[in-house]
Amino acid sequence: MEKIAKIIQKHEGLFIISDEIYEHIKFSGEHVSMASFGYIYDRVITVNGVSKAYAMTGWRIGYIGAPLWIAKACNKLQGQFTSGVCSIAQRAALAALESKGIDRENMSKAFLRRRDLICGLLSEIKGLKIKVPQGAFYIMPDITYYIGKSDGNVTINDSDELALYLLDKAQVAVVGGIAFGAPGCIRISYAASDENIKKAAGRIRTALSYLK
Repeated sequence: MEKIAKIIQKHEGLFIISDEIYEHIKFSGEHVSMASFGYIYDRVITVNGVSKAYAMTGWRIGYIGAPLWIAKACNKLQGQFTSGVCSIAQRAALAALESKGIDRENMSKAFLRRRDLICGLLSEIKGLKIKVPQGAFYIMPDITYYIGKSDGNVTINDSDELALYLLDKAQVAVVGGIAFGAPGCIRISYAASDENIKKAAGRIRTALSYLK
């Protein structure tokens, strides 16, 4: 992070947008905000919200921390193409941000437990390569072993096709890694109950076993 900050410092007029939406869902180390480096403080636009850390995805509450002139410009622009957030959502977001964070911490612990659960289950499936995530609630197993394989009717040519295959054969929704710059992976969310994670992993194992 400091190396990035030093680069920003060297180039006058260069700003950085720092998406810190997952600051409270991390499993190792401490969160470091780009704005904490004083020498680039006035060139950092921090983007955050309550969707992830407070499980308020549907409330659509986000915010930025930026130099006043940038914040005012964003406010002027936003006012032209979106309606205001309803008062109920605003008060709920305020309550979340001002809370002591006990629920948030418990949720983070639950995500850690689910991460370890899904990593363990997926690592038992032949051909999947698992890299343990250090934050958020997604895992992106490497599925290159299955590229080119077929169940006799369907041949898997890329991660998107494998995602569709799993949706059809296992009734499990995953996302191809192509959209995330990882064409050899699929993305799986473990923001689900332990029971559903176990069911999904079992279905994935069965569906992949048909690919030869």
